[in-house]
Amino acid sequence: MIPTRTASTFAPPVMEARRWLEGVSFPADRPLINVSQAAPVDPPVEGMKQAMADAALSRDDAHLYGPVLGMPALRYGLAERTERIYGGRVEAENVAITSGCNQAFAAAISTLCAEGDEVIVPTPWYFNHKMWLDMAGVRSVPLATGADLLPDVDAAAALITGRTRAIALVSPNNPAGAEYSAALLRAFFDLARARGIALILDETYRDFHSRDGAPHDLFRDPDWHDTLIHLYSFSKAYRLTGHRVGALVTSPERLGQAEKFLDTVAICPGQIGQYAALWGMQHLDDWLAGERDEILRRRAAIEAGFGPLAEKGWVLMGVGAYFAYVAHPFAESSATLAQRLVREQGILCLPGTMFCPEDDPAGARQLRIAFANLDVPGIASFYERLASVTG
Repeated sequence: MIPTRTASTFAPPVMEARRWLEGVSFPADRPLINVSQAAPVDPPVEGMKQAMADAALSRDDAHLYGPVLGMPALRYGLAERTERIYGGRVEAENVAITSGCNQAFAAAISTLCAEGDEVIVPTPWYFNHKMWLDMAGVRSVPLATGADLLPDVDAAAALITGRTRAIALVSPNNPAGAEYSAALLRAFFDLARARGIALILDETYRDFHSRDGAPHDLFRDPDWHDTLIHLYSFSKAYRLTGHRVGALVTSPERLGQAEKFLDTVAICPGQIGQYAALWGMQHLDDWLAGERDEILRRRAAIEAGFGPLAEKGWVLMGVGAYFAYVAHPFAESSATLAQRLVREQGILCLPGTMFCPEDDPAGARQLRIAFANLDVPGIASFYERLASVTG
């Protein structure tokens, strides 16, 4: 087989982890605890499902090709919401609706990079970003983070070369859970602008941020779109993961280039999912605030219950949005520990080796926990099982 760029990257981590379940049984009194994937496990609320059904039954356009850059009403609605959250000026012409946030990232890269270009990515990284950069022929330049899992601006500056086209950040972070402060994001924005590159900011988990108010002030810069490329996901906010509704917010000129990519890959985002996202923005603000409160309760339970694990040498490195990122105390690599947890404890989680370069030893000590899939009692049960693990 002729080597291809697609062959150069790794298998999808979540799918690989699911294969570890083959041949393993989980008794009724000890069911599988699946903290491998950051996705809502419940369907949309009844009102949203009804709105989707109504669109399917009464709107012919719900079954036809729509605009490549998305439904005008949804583009306008997200622009208005973005202004309301962050301040500044955002127009509908700055917004494209995409088939999920991963597609928004891919579309952004298509407008930025040629073969052999570089994008700086903090580690631990979001594996789908790394996979797409591999498949696009773009070099991922790892930016190691410290014990607090926050990237350092000066360290990033030292990595910029003549082939660097962007710095890609995720906040709240996947996989680390770390929330980047407004000051840190501003510093990265200023660095990117000064060096003539883009700042890609993926805020898929924005709606579950622990701080009140705007996460940053970047949209208040009147020329934000010369540097900032913003990504968002309706899927996490409204439990629309199966409908793939994301967004790319940038300059109209860049969207003109992204339209070529989007038209070729999907022609248009799914219409019914777009109707659902629009209905959600119009009707579910109070519900979404309640969802955030529940995620924050689960985050508090992660932090409050960690003491017994800390006594056994575990370290809670990061926590936020859907994720906790932990270091384990064993000599064993997380790559084999994660598989052993399935067999011995009925826990499915992802090893840190899936979020780091192969030559980075940090990943062997780390695990990602998608705790948003557990309620507070479930977190307690999860901790009980982890505490019984031996090296």
